Amino acid sequence: MPSQTDIRLVFRQRLRLARKELQLSQKELGIRTGLDAFVASTRINRYEQGVHEPDMPMIERLAAVLNIPTAYLLTADDRLARMILLFDRLSDSDKDRLLEMLESDSSQS
Repeated sequence: MPSQTDIRLVFRQRLRLARKELQLSQKELGIRTGLDAFVASTRINRYEQGVHEPDMPMIERLAAVLNIPTAYLLTADDRLARMILLFDRLSDSDKDRLLEMLESDSSQS
């Protein structure tokens, strides 16, 4: 089981990566999550540096603004994180088919 330190490090790395992929500044991300413009950049920087840890409602707002599942930010397993991102991009019908396939495969094991 991953340690809290591992999860915190992964959260910081994924937050920064997702922000940069959308080409958002720390300030812009902070403002879009509802932070005051005066503190937005500093707060996001502190999240990315691990100086402060956001609470769950803030993590959910960050994920929503970044258009990624919250679980992606919080799983320490890189393979699972990739699966979460890919699964999130599927249509509902494709998600259902994939789940059926996985459930079928796991019941045969």
